[in-house]
Amino acid sequence: MDWREVAVTISAEGEEIVADLFYQLGCPGVSVDDPEILRGYIESGTWDFHDFGEVEYTGTAVVKGYFPEDNELPGKLEKLDLGIRELLERFPEWVVQVKGISLKEEDWATAWKAYFKPVRIGKRFLIKPSWEQVNPSPEDIVLELDPGMAFGTGTHPTTTLCLRALETIVKPGQKVFDLGTGSGILAIAAAKLGAEVEAVDLDSVAVRVAQENVDLNQVSEKVRVLRGDLGTVLSGQAEIVIANIIADVIIMLLEDLKRILSPEGEFLASGIIEHRALDVEEGMKKAGLEILERVEDSGWILFRARWANHEPV
Repeated sequence: MDWREVAVTISAEGEEIVADLFYQLGCPGVSVDDPEILRGYIESGTWDFHDFGEVEYTGTAVVKGYFPEDNELPGKLEKLDLGIRELLERFPEWVVQVKGISLKEEDWATAWKAYFKPVRIGKRFLIKPSWEQVNPSPEDIVLELDPGMAFGTGTHPTTTLCLRALETIVKPGQKVFDLGTGSGILAIAAAKLGAEVEAVDLDSVAVRVAQENVDLNQVSEKVRVLRGDLGTVLSGQAEIVIANIIADVIIMLLEDLKRILSPEGEFLASGIIEHRALDVEEGMKKAGLEILERVEDSGWILFRARWANHEPV
């Protein structure tokens, strides 16, 4: 299958809004090239290895979305154009440039590799691409990843927020449901913390890639990868349910949550852009949840919640 790469150069303030627009249009992959983020990773030492040299801050970012070239593409591009026009009306001072090219599948899968480097998240996680070499310390939990065509390299704030939360709350032997698993990174992380995990995604490419990454990390005995409608292919209840998706899908999932989250369980909801956080918070409270924690990173929000009628054991 061929793919259409649509690159939007946007003033840095609009980076998250454009990324969210791509997600809402169902992009199976979104990448963000932001010189400020790159420079921050380099200067902080978060990246152990890099070959970018001096990174100059330009005040703009390039957000790329990837669409399959099928009969739904014209409609998606029309909606994208409408969304970009609305942004220009709201923020006429922003820089906005759009261009698109067609890519073969093999080019799609490798175009972003130059920007995926080993990265440390939280106290123990070390994420490494399968093609990079690292020297982990004894206490490191190494997550080896080849995202292929599935979203989730672990470096986006939506994912790092989840990884830090999982490092804090997962206990060995717990059951975890990962809804919208993408590359499988959160499922693998939970498994390496000792949990038994069921990872679900609607997209067949994501399911294949997640299974490959599960096998790569040698956690296939702890992680089961399933394809299906989020929440409906699962049976039983989990102590932790993760949904690192987008605001609208999280709100839709709340009804299913009553069936799959245990009475003492915790819900991690991420992938929420700042201007949609209130909608998600109101939906969660209406569904009977109480917010334990709200964490923000670069304009993205994670909510940690549990049932409001929870009684301490």
